[in-house]
Amino acid sequence: MRLIVMLLSFVLCTPVWAGELSRPAGKILLTLSGNIENTNEGGKAVFDLASLEKLGMVSFQTTSPWYDGRTTFTGISLQKLMDYVGAKGTVVKVTALNDYTTEIPLSDFKKHNVILALKVNGEYMRIRDKGPLFVVYPYDSKPELNNQIYYSRSAWQVSRMNIE
Repeated sequence: MRLIVMLLSFVLCTPVWAGELSRPAGKILLTLSGNIENTNEGGKAVFDLASLEKLGMVSFQTTSPWYDGRTTFTGISLQKLMDYVGAKGTVVKVTALNDYTTEIPLSDFKKHNVILALKVNGEYMRIRDKGPLFVVYPYDSKPELNNQIYYSRSAWQVSRMNIE
């Protein structure tokens, strides 16, 4: 009897495999691939709007070359997203809907609190308005972020990220 209770408690307390993410039900906005441990579609991690928002939203205000005045960006912490998928690597290759690509050091996400913005000034971004996803740095938070290096890493209409 004691053995049965022990075996039953082991089976009931065994966690779900950490590498398995739930599959989103909505339209896929973002696909992560490459050196990631946690997936939900053939070695990749795919996300719809709801699954991204479920990770928790953060906001900051900053000026940028693309908008007049201070703008409020709201989105997902890219460091949190990388942690969620178990990203292992040094560089993230970001690809936009128009196949524009940029490479971002993985360390930037934590060092500079970079977000994957879903909203600008409280409104979801449409494709024609740099949406639905936009890599944004808090440019005003550090003088070093106000230069072409970081602006070129700030891809909009993001659809894919490959961790290398």
